Amino acid sequence: MAAASASPGAALQAQTRMLHAGKAPTWAGGTAVNPPLVRASTVLFDSTAQQREMRARRGSERIFSYGARGTPTSFALEDAVSELEGAYRTRLLPTGLAAIGMVLLSYLRPGDHVLLTDSAYQPVRHLAGQFLQPYGIEYSFFAADGSDAQARMRPNTRMLYAECPGSLAYEMCDLPALAAMAHAHGALVVADNTWGSGCQYRPLALGADVSVMAATKYLSGHSDVMMGTVATTEAAWAPLAARCDAFGMAVSPDDAWLVLRGMRSLAARLRMHEAHALEVARWLQRHPAVATVLCPALPTHPGHALWQRDCHGTNGLLSLELAPGTPQASVDRFIDGLRLFGIGASWGGYESLVTAADMAQARSITDWSRRGPVVRLHIGLESPRDLIADLEQALDAALTPRTTKNR
Repeated sequence: MAAASASPGAALQAQTRMLHAGKAPTWAGGTAVNPPLVRASTVLFDSTAQQREMRARRGSERIFSYGARGTPTSFALEDAVSELEGAYRTRLLPTGLAAIGMVLLSYLRPGDHVLLTDSAYQPVRHLAGQFLQPYGIEYSFFAADGSDAQARMRPNTRMLYAECPGSLAYEMCDLPALAAMAHAHGALVVADNTWGSGCQYRPLALGADVSVMAATKYLSGHSDVMMGTVATTEAAWAPLAARCDAFGMAVSPDDAWLVLRGMRSLAARLRMHEAHALEVARWLQRHPAVATVLCPALPTHPGHALWQRDCHGTNGLLSLELAPGTPQASVDRFIDGLRLFGIGASWGGYESLVTAADMAQARSITDWSRRGPVVRLHIGLESPRDLIADLEQALDAALTPRTTKNR
């Protein structure tokens, strides 16, 4: 850039002027509400000395030095997530599962053992078998409520991995107690906080060292972006940062901008999701075809007391358990008969979703063999009156009203 700026613009050919003009616009006035979208791979420096200095400092500081190390747009999102989570710093990853994988890769080595919650996001089970086991890292599961975690700790346990509330059935665990126990054994505590989104649950404040979220879901809020975040305490930061840099982990600045925009309305959206979900949940509890409604905000949920102590509200997620022995064909008719619920994975957007849960595949410590089929709902921002009417017609058409309740 130094050579171009030393020559008068009029002396350059039009093609050259077109390439070098408008790179650093300046203007007089105020500041935009939202940070600008900065797309960059190459970052230019004023001199070789500055380039060497920036490269020397970027191992310990956040420096705009190359696109794979982040841009001002992704830095802004990192700061927002750190504020939300009460973290020292945050890294952004392409998906929630990529974030989980990078955490395992950053803190575990061959010969280590990780204790995983039985209620973990199902792809974590696949990741453990596909990655941990072949690379000599042992893993085992503990009950979703944490009741047997201490007994399952091993001398080589280096990580306890929790998810609270758990996937699909929303089991609650006593995270502060688990963290104290794991730390006494010298193990790191990692928590999947996608359910809590930083607003409704804060694992780092409850004793965890690392908090992982799928920003794909509530942080984004519009079902149009994939991203994961990893927020840590200061003591846990260095291994994650080094491993992310070594693997060139980065996200698109466009995606970072979308998630950052979504976060601005996060608290307001969650209040609506909570109000709508609780109205639907209470109606489902009264329906004769529904055996149990799984939602930690309901007094009937086994983990309700822990939810009251540790959480700040609930979201749009709930699951309904049908009577034991309900045929799969009836479950499918119920799901297919819904008109306002999209059939699809993920959640956290503004829309309502439904999917069948295979609890036999999702749990290995908890025995679900004597319980009924589970259907997960994400209650969106539609009118709860319309959602209830839709659920009623689909349940009545697919299931007999003689189903026995079991609360």
